[in-house]
Amino acid sequence: MKHQHLLILLSIIFLTACATTPTGRTQLAFMPDQEVDAMGLQAFTDMKNKNPLSHDTYEMQFVQCVTDALTAQIGGTWEVVVFEDKSLNAFALPGNKIGVHSGLVDLVDNQDQLAAVIGHEIGHVLARHSNERLSQKMGAQIGLSVIAAVAAPKTPMGQTALGLLGLGTQYGVIMPFSRLHESEADNIGVELMAKAGFNPAESITLWQKMAQASQGAQPVEFLSTHPSHATRIEDLQAIMPKAVNLMQQAHAAGRQPGCIK
Repeated sequence: MKHQHLLILLSIIFLTACATTPTGRTQLAFMPDQEVDAMGLQAFTDMKNKNPLSHDTYEMQFVQCVTDALTAQIGGTWEVVVFEDKSLNAFALPGNKIGVHSGLVDLVDNQDQLAAVIGHEIGHVLARHSNERLSQKMGAQIGLSVIAAVAAPKTPMGQTALGLLGLGTQYGVIMPFSRLHESEADNIGVELMAKAGFNPAESITLWQKMAQASQGAQPVEFLSTHPSHATRIEDLQAIMPKAVNLMQQAHAAGRQPGCIK
């Protein structure tokens, strides 16, 4: 009888946990969003305490300007921090937290290329990819334990939860999402940057620059499980007409960001 009740409970959880991402894909995400947000907030706070922050005023203003233009299209209060780290990386966490490494800021040529990366990372949050990954990997019973792990991130369970959230055992090491999630974040990010008035065509240039950078002695962790460069560029080119149209609509509405690097 006990097992029967458990099966019924699990069935209810899975049936009520189906959601739809901004691209129209059905996903399973049964973790309470407020708990996943709390995990993101705690992890972000720890990262700020443990990792050096950029003190370059112009760099921070540039990143803030791009972020403000993007988040104005989706609402909410978002915090963005530039970490003094020469690796080519950026991330966004549940709870509306964004981190950008100074190395990535150095790499981009203009506001549009930075918007492509930050838009991509925001896409992960909008599509609830962390919640989906937690829900898929942990399961209902274990998933409930993840909530308790928020208060104990150093425990084995807490470390597992952070890994599924998108963080490695050492804060600042960004764990890649699946290729499905990465492709979906690409689509969401390109549309978001276009709606904000950024040039979506620069997203292709950005990924080409990232691909070139990954040919060096140090691989770019950011690209570890992303779609192949050729596939990504082909997919971006396919949605570019729609994205350009969105940009033109944004410009007609007066949305033309002027973020200067």
